[in-house]
Amino acid sequence: MTIGVAVLGSTGSIGCSTLAVLERHRERFRVVALTAHSNAELLRIQAERWKPAYVGIVNGGKGEVGRGKGTACLVEAATHPDASIVVNGIVGAAGLEATLAALRAGKRVALANKETLVMAGELVMREARAGGGEVVPVDSEHSAVLQCLTGREARDVSRLILTASGGPFRTWDPARITGATVEQALQHPTWKMGRKITVDSATLVNKALEVIEAHFLFDLAYAQVEVVVHPQSVVHAFVEFVDGSVLAQLGFPSMELPILYALTHPARVADHGPRRFDALTAGGGALTFEPVSAARFPAYTLGRAAGTAGGTAPAVFNAANEVAVQAFLDGRIALGRIPEIIECVLADHAGGDAGSLEAVLAADARARRRALEVACS
Repeated sequence: MTIGVAVLGSTGSIGCSTLAVLERHRERFRVVALTAHSNAELLRIQAERWKPAYVGIVNGGKGEVGRGKGTACLVEAATHPDASIVVNGIVGAAGLEATLAALRAGKRVALANKETLVMAGELVMREARAGGGEVVPVDSEHSAVLQCLTGREARDVSRLILTASGGPFRTWDPARITGATVEQALQHPTWKMGRKITVDSATLVNKALEVIEAHFLFDLAYAQVEVVVHPQSVVHAFVEFVDGSVLAQLGFPSMELPILYALTHPARVADHGPRRFDALTAGGGALTFEPVSAARFPAYTLGRAAGTAGGTAPAVFNAANEVAVQAFLDGRIALGRIPEIIECVLADHAGGDAGSLEAVLAADARARRRALEVACS
């Protein structure tokens, strides 16, 4: 009996990588639902290849396909009765409601959508416990932590150290970074990702989001989650235990391994996709580590502060960043204004509890309106 999988965001980088993994394991998995944001042509090709029971597109247009349309299709796909696993590869806040719906239905959510836990980590983990579902991370860093922790007690963990490549601006002067172009921001040195995520990697916002995720996924205090810059992107995370022992997970940069592990956790299955690890050539023969520069990456500091503040502050941080990044990609603001907009929106935030979806979405909406005002000023 094969396991049914729903892939949300199937035409994006995570979605395409997921389908590549599933292609190699057709004896174990079958695709029962696919959704895309707007790439109707690729979605049609995927649907013809996999013949899922459900196909949905959020923003359809000419040549649109799918039985489901609009944002409702995400929840419909996530709760499809034949899907045991939901791979959430959606970018941005749009993935939250689908994650909650899948967890309430008792499904495993293989989560690549950082914003889900950042916006509503407390709510998401509560729904997972109540509905019998589970959240298994797809991010390479959190997958690395999970692999190091599987079979071990949480009380034995002293701290986590997540790694960041440093992106294209790792060695740039801070003043030069503020005026970087869109093309320069999208030149990630080690990973191939979507535009929004790539900008987040350039500003290190993605690392702040991952710190907040780790806090909720592994039930650790923010002081127990650290970040170091690791340009080679070979070590994905370290886990230090209370006795001083440190475990690390290594591998060449590829999302296919963490995707496969999220699908099969805690089991491991033989796979021949990503190239095999070679200790002599990994990182060009040397692995190096550096501290995060607060001067180069002020948005990272803002994100950690929002996480520590708690409540709806992480949702506000995420919303302000999404608006600012889109304005940058549209050519309406300079890169240096992204942290300025985030800081202004957070300064205006009055706080609030994040215990309900309504509260989270209301804070998200207010932050987006304020970020747009600041971006246009």
